[in-house]
Amino acid sequence: MSEMISAATGKRKNAIARVQLSLGTGTIMVNGRKADEYFPREALQIDLRRPLEMTGSTERFDIKATVTGGGVAGQAGAVRHGIARALEKNDPNQRATLKREGMLTRDPRRKERKKYGQKGARARFQFSKR
Repeated sequence: MSEMISAATGKRKNAIARVQLSLGTGTIMVNGRKADEYFPREALQIDLRRPLEMTGSTERFDIKATVTGGGVAGQAGAVRHGIARALEKNDPNQRATLKREGMLTRDPRRKERKKYGQKGARARFQFSKR
């Protein structure tokens, strides 16, 4: 395996991904498995590769990611965010391209917490006039 050239952290919802970028042939490994195995849905695989395709570095870098927390879609988004940040760290000229497509922005959506004395996050107890 070649030497790591850039590392970054990507986040989405409750998922956190540590991404390492190294010169190579375009292999993407997530938690020790190939990205195609780890994310079986086609949409997630396409989403994962978008930062690489936009910067024209699909076959130039090997990516090793470690992801924890969240669900499958959140983890894929976290890895994508991490890849974009690592690419930008490696070559600051790519920032404009990645920023324009929203790759460098963390998706802040989370599950809203349940409020005390109530049924749920938004659900209230039914009002009774009498």
